[in-house]
Amino acid sequence: MWGKGNRGDGLAANSQIDVTVTNAPSNEHAKTNCGFISSSPSDPLAHCAFVELGSCVFTVRPDAAIAPGSLGLNAVQRKCVRVSGGDRVAVRPFEPPAAGFQAALVTAEVAPLAQKRAAAAAAPLELDAPELAAHLLARFAGQVVSQEQVLTFEYQGTNFLLTVAGVLVAGAEGGGAARGMLAPATAFVFQSAAGAGITVKGQRGGATPQLFKHKEVNFERLGIGGLDAQFEAIFRRAFASRVFPPSVVERLGIRHVKGVLLHGPPGTGKTLIARQIGKMLNGREPKVVNGPEVLNKYVGASEENIRKLFVEAEAEEKAKGAASELHVIIFDEIDAICKSRGSVRDGSGVHDTVVNQLLTKIDGVDALNNILLIGMTNRKDMLDEALLRPGRLEIHTGRMSTNSFLGRDVDLFKLAQRCRNFSGAEIEGLVKSAASFALNRQVDLSDLSKPIDEENLKVGMEDFESAIAEIKPAFGAVTETLAAYVLNGMIDFGEPFRHLLATCQTLVEQVRSSEHTPLLTALLEGPAGAGKTALAATLGLESQFPLVKVVSSDAMVGFSEPAKAAQIAKVFEDAYRSPMSIVVLDDIERLLEYVPIGPRFSNGILQALLVLVKKQPPEGRRLLVIGTSSAPQVMADMGLADAFNVALHVPAVRDAEVATVLKALNAFEPSQVGAAVAGLAEAEVPIKRLLLLVDLARQGVPAGAPIPLERWHQVLRDLALN
Repeated sequence: MWGKGNRGDGLAANSQIDVTVTNAPSNEHAKTNCGFISSSPSDPLAHCAFVELGSCVFTVRPDAAIAPGSLGLNAVQRKCVRVSGGDRVAVRPFEPPAAGFQAALVTAEVAPLAQKRAAAAAAPLELDAPELAAHLLARFAGQVVSQEQVLTFEYQGTNFLLTVAGVLVAGAEGGGAARGMLAPATAFVFQSAAGAGITVKGQRGGATPQLFKHKEVNFERLGIGGLDAQFEAIFRRAFASRVFPPSVVERLGIRHVKGVLLHGPPGTGKTLIARQIGKMLNGREPKVVNGPEVLNKYVGASEENIRKLFVEAEAEEKAKGAASELHVIIFDEIDAICKSRGSVRDGSGVHDTVVNQLLTKIDGVDALNNILLIGMTNRKDMLDEALLRPGRLEIHTGRMSTNSFLGRDVDLFKLAQRCRNFSGAEIEGLVKSAASFALNRQVDLSDLSKPIDEENLKVGMEDFESAIAEIKPAFGAVTETLAAYVLNGMIDFGEPFRHLLATCQTLVEQVRSSEHTPLLTALLEGPAGAGKTALAATLGLESQFPLVKVVSSDAMVGFSEPAKAAQIAKVFEDAYRSPMSIVVLDDIERLLEYVPIGPRFSNGILQALLVLVKKQPPEGRRLLVIGTSSAPQVMADMGLADAFNVALHVPAVRDAEVATVLKALNAFEPSQVGAAVAGLAEAEVPIKRLLLLVDLARQGVPAGAPIPLERWHQVLRDLALN
């Protein structure tokens, strides 16, 4: 060896030396990946340990069979640096840097040297990744490997080619480097070459270097400040599993997420996130498609446009399998082509078949595993529901448990109890989400090249808890919506309340236990703000029925009359699929678009309600319908009151009941409650309005302190209520 910058004979390390290319001395020499020089002390390369030729650096060894002034290379080496035997070439002595040159991770493609013979073999070759890595390090440790370099080696009686796809060097800028030195700590990620007939088992190690351009994910560099939480969620769901070797994902028993929907008002950053995802990924550029451009007036042309988007991904997955690059397809304005099937009545059915074609590519029999579809829309409500539900038909935690990835604290029985009305697809989505939380803990966004500790990869109960909060069943109880209706809880204001609540609970139990009343309908009527919706929501939460849905006018603002009737009918159809369901028809007069001037209302929606409220559920299904209305006379005039089995009056609170509510809220000093009640001019006050008055009076009052009477009376005067 020579000192840094020059050789022992005084020649500069970067000096060029002309040599003649010749063959390696023998087949055994050829498998060392070394270059061979003359053993004569007068040879110009006699003092070199490494020489650089083209993009490759070769370790050189002396051999008596090589003539002075020659460099012996095997056929694979000559092909790699594009020279022929007998060529006169210039090489340079190479000295590895003192530090920062050790290869931390090498990704390489493996193929048999005799491709045709391998392809014709009856059984594919199966290679054990840890054993192969140990063999290569024992054979090639101390040698320098460069990106796109090809090495030849013999392993268990078969000659192979190893093509270096990527090198990560510890300490290098961004982790990437053109070359690095193999060391005992170097990790390998192996890929099977296209058509090689090789299966790699036991793959372990760090991140796949080709997936991201940098070894870190830096939100400032990506320019998406303020959207960190959204991008982290996208990374966890869509990319965390792709960072791991395919064998880990296979042993977890999960599939990669195939699509992400970005929805929100215009200008909130959907397109920005999609663009930046494309910038951070290595390899091919994402395909960007504007939804309306897909549609074509000719029969079958729209579906053909969808198929064309996936042609390259299909070809590469067929050729490379798990080694295929990720193909990203970005759909802007996806609502233009993926409207809910059956909603477009132009007679052509084009929108329906386009949705079917897209679903086939994402989740069909021949679904691809190397695609990520990113859809963007500000009209999520227009999309077909099949696009919004998780992946389909998969066994779930079996592989996790078999391969020791399932945490000991996971109670599958308790999980099953909390997954009421989850379809098989939604359970798969739940498990996939839980796995994404566990995988994300093992990924260091600041250094994606860090080795992954598979032994400590466990999907625990905490991960499933997070997943349950993230994955909601299409036919489950809308817990968040119900809870929003009872923010202040239910306040026991006296005997009328207790009697009303007990009656309603009896109705729930009747539906739950009686074999003779599969359908029970109740109308809660009373003044506005009396707590009718809160009572219905409380019954839904306490019932523990698998499906509880609320039909409210605020969710259908802007709907046409047929669309609103269809939406209400769909809720009832969903309810018929569950063994026990509750449907709450909130503020029925608003659903009917009733106004007293005229009077005017929607007869189409009225007829739909009259039919649906009376319709018996299928055999084996039980349904409780709870309607709320502040206009009982209108309900009677329209015939809706008679459609319900039971009508219950929800009263406003009065006198002693108001005092009970104020005491329950700790709003006043006990001695001042009577004076506070006396300040109200109305004999009856809807409880919702009373709670609002208390909240207004508490403004400016220290937390936990009673409201001063002066403040209370001031609020009542300001609102002209005393």
